[in-house]
Amino acid sequence: MTAVSAEAVSGKAPAASAPRPWSEDGGPAPLAPRARLLPALAAVYRAQLSRARVARIPLLFVATFQSVGIMILMRGVVDGGAEARAVVAGSSVLVVAFVALNLLAQYFGQLRASGGLDHYATLPVPPAAVVLGAAGAYASFTAPGTAVTAVVGSVLFGLPMTHLWVLVAVIPLAGAALAGLGAALGLLAPRQELATLCGQLGMSAALLLGVLPAQHMPAPVAYARDLLPSTYGVEALARSFDAHPDWLRTAADLGVCAAVGVVSLAAATWAYRRAAVR
Repeated sequence: MTAVSAEAVSGKAPAASAPRPWSEDGGPAPLAPRARLLPALAAVYRAQLSRARVARIPLLFVATFQSVGIMILMRGVVDGGAEARAVVAGSSVLVVAFVALNLLAQYFGQLRASGGLDHYATLPVPPAAVVLGAAGAYASFTAPGTAVTAVVGSVLFGLPMTHLWVLVAVIPLAGAALAGLGAALGLLAPRQELATLCGQLGMSAALLLGVLPAQHMPAPVAYARDLLPSTYGVEALARSFDAHPDWLRTAADLGVCAAVGVVSLAAATWAYRRAAVR
């Protein structure tokens, strides 16, 4: 099994390439076998998490501050009940959308424009490891901001926090769905500017369709809301604020997030292969 270093998968080209070794018969030595999926995935995940920790912490503060600010503004309009639960849940999942969808779309768009995909293509790393590792790192990075937003919102609207442990399932499943979508948008966009635009539009959709209470939306907009994968994470989290949550419906919503996550990450892997060979 070939060891894959964190430096090799961080997305930065090496400073100088070492000459290829030669075999005893004078010909070039055979290349090392490709790394297995799980070790390569772990290496990419660690490298991306380290990179995101340095470069994205200020943006995480912006995402959290934005969501908390939205809840404060909505506090003057919404008193409590189902509307308050929708606002808190939508604002919490918005942090996931900001990082996992918006920033990941920008990252892969920049990676494609700068030739970083060519560097990844030279490594013995499966394409799925690159996509899943980066998506997992960005989705994991949303956990602190999402938890802080949910707690602040619960205090602000007087909602019970007994079942906030649902975030343990909502963050990775909604994060996987949105991260896969963000990665696919970044890889399929023909230009970096379009990848940034798609990420911003996706986050705006998560804001408008996730934070605003569904009962006040026109029917066509409500149908569009059902197509947004983060909506099901919002519904699952909002239902956890009930005194006696409907766990069957909550599990169904989380199942939809998981299914969309599998499909979107598979689409992102296909988009990575398509972009890497061009």
